[in-house]
Formats: sequence, C-alpha cells, structure tokens
Amino acid sequence: MVRRQSTENRGCPSIIRCFVIFMLLVTGAQASEMTRAFLDGIEFYKEEKFAEAISAFSKIAGSGVRNSKLFYNLGNAYLKNDDLGHAVLWYERALVLAPDDPDLRFNYEYAISQTKDKKEDKAISVFRILFFWKHLLSAKAVQVTAIILNVIFWFIVILRMVQKKVKILKWPGYLTLILALVFIFTAFYNYYETAYLRHAIILPSQVPVRSGLTDDSTELFVLHAGTKVNIEKEHKDFFRIYFSQGKIGWIRSDQLSVIRDH
Repeated sequence: MVRRQSTENRGCPSIIRCFVIFMLLVTGAQASEMTRAFLDGIEFYKEEKFAEAISAFSKIAGSGVRNSKLFYNLGNAYLKNDDLGHAVLWYERALVLAPDDPDLRFNYEYAISQTKDKKEDKAISVFRILFFWKHLLSAKAVQVTAIILNVIFWFIVILRMVQKKVKILKWPGYLTLILALVFIFTAFYNYYETAYLRHAIILPSQVPVRSGLTDDSTELFVLHAGTKVNIEKEHKDFFRIYFSQGKIGWIRSDQLSVIRDH
C-alpha cells in the first residue's frame, strides 16, 4: 500500500494555499475555471473517482500551469487508477520542480519499485559509486555546495596573503580547492544533463523496441510501463532510445512521453 498519497492530507497544500497558487498563475475567468477544476480534482480523488480526478487535473496541466503539487496529484491519481506509466511520468515532472519534496520522493520510489525493467549496465553502476554525491544531492544542493566551497577556498587564500605566508596554500587549501572543483564540474554536468539530454517514460504496459523505423522491423527487446529511457535521435514518428548497455532501438513516439522538452 502506498503511504503519503492522500490528496486530502499530503498530496496538495491547504485549500487556501491552492487558491493563492492558482490565482497567481492565472487571471480572471481562467483563474476561476482552473481553481474550480483543481477543487473538483480533489473531491474526485477523495471519492476514489480517479479517472475523473485525472481529467480535472489534466485540464489544468494542459493549460500550461507548471506546479509540483499539481503534477504530484496527477501522479497519485494515475497510480491509484493502475496506470503506472503515466504515474511515473508525472512524478518525474514534479521532481523537476521539487526534487527535495519527501512525500513526492517516497511515492516516486514506490512507483519505480513496481516497474518490471531493471538496468544491468555495469558502467552506470560504477559511475553511481564513484560519483555518489551526484545522486545523493539535488542539483540545487550541488550548486550551493560548490559556491560555499569556492568562498571557503578564497577566504583561505586571502587569509594566507594577509598573514604574508610564503606558501599560500597548505593541505586545507588544496583539499578545499579539489572539492570545489569537483562540485563545480558536477554542477556544470547537471546543467548539461538538464539542458541537452532528453529522457522519456514508456506508457503502455508493454512495448516492443525494434531495429528499424517500421512496425515489422525485427523486435530486439521489450520494455514495460514506467521504464525511463534516454532519447538519442528522432525521425518522423519514431525515437531511437537507449535503455542500458546493448539495449538500443527504435520505438514509436506515441508509446512514450518526454519528461521535459527543451
């Protein structure tokens, strides 16, 4: 059973905060319409009418509103409606906006645990071990850490210069410099990953990945709902995707959804 999914308690802010959020994001008749849709979605969720809740929340998301609580509630409603692919998709989109939300992170991890496809890429496993901080810290935390270490480094340099030390840096300075450079490069890589790499989620329960751009091309392997893939190339109605080492192929574009278009 999934904890922390209640739209009533944790899945959204208080009703007053909901009004404030949507009144700030939209104006006039649109504000009234979007607020009504959000409140309808909450009521439908409470009544366990998950398809109707999805419809109400999707209406708001389709209007261009980008809000982590809205996306989180969409993920919850899809998960309750037994649609794992869309649930993971909206959790992923919510995490882009609120990567440190504990309730969101909990439900996302639960949804991921229900997916069938597990990566067996040794290179990725080694990368996660060697660069563990990248996966433990959010992109914002990495940026803040890089700035703090940079400030500490220059404070040490200035302090040594004021004291007229012949040797400007000793081991604390060198250690701080190394750590600062590590986090600066990590921050740049996070930016590159966000700005230029495209990730998508498989939506149907089962999808064949093929060797070519036709539906009768050789089936290479199968992926399932909720699986996250990298998009390497786009051609007409197909994407070439990368799942793990040795698992690369073409899939119809309507069988997955991009998490974040650049």
